[in-house]
Amino acid sequence: MSDPLQVFLDAIAAGDDARTEEAALALSRLGDTALPTLRDLLADADLDCRWWAARALAAIGTPAARKLLATALSDPDPDVRACAAQGLGELQAAEAVDDLVRCLADPSPYVSRIAADALGRIGAPAVSALIAALQDGGTPARAGAARALSIIQPEDAVPALCAALDDPSAIVTYYAEEALERMGVGGVLIQP
Repeated sequence: MSDPLQVFLDAIAAGDDARTEEAALALSRLGDTALPTLRDLLADADLDCRWWAARALAAIGTPAARKLLATALSDPDPDVRACAAQGLGELQAAEAVDDLVRCLADPSPYVSRIAADALGRIGAPAVSALIAALQDGGTPARAGAARALSIIQPEDAVPALCAALDDPSAIVTYYAEEALERMGVGGVLIQP
C-alpha cells in the first residue's frame, strides 16, 4: 500500500493534474497527519506546490487545516489566494470571515470575486463584516461586500444596501440593486 503523501508529492512533481487531484482527495483520509507536509508545501518556491497544498487543505477540511488554508490567502500568487478562498467558502469556514473580507480588496479582481462568493457561501456569520465593508471599505471591498450580500440576502443589510444605491461606484450600485431586488426590496413605488 503506497503512502498517500508520497503519491501526492509524486503527482505534483510529474505535473499530472488529474492524478494530483485524486491524491489530494485521498489525503483527506489522513486528516491532520498531513498538515506538516502541507505547511511546508505552502512555503515552497514552486507555485504548483503551493496551489496543490491549498487544494489538499480544502479537501482535509479539519479546523487545523482550515486555519492553515487561511494563511494561503496571503500568498504572493493570485491563483493560490483564489484556491484558498474557494476552499474556505466550500468549507463554510466562518472563522476565516475577516481574512476573506480583506481579500475583497485584493489587487486581483479574480481573487476578490472568489472571496465574495466564498463569503456568500459562509452566509450569516459573514453578514456583520460584510455590512462594515460595504459602509467603510474601498471600492473593490464595497463591490465585493454588496455581491456577497446579494447572495446571502440578509434583512439586516437592507439599510446599508439602500445607502449603497448612492455609491459613487457603478459596480457597487449594481450589486446593491441586485441584492435589494433579490430580497424583494427593489422597485418599490411610493404613492403620493
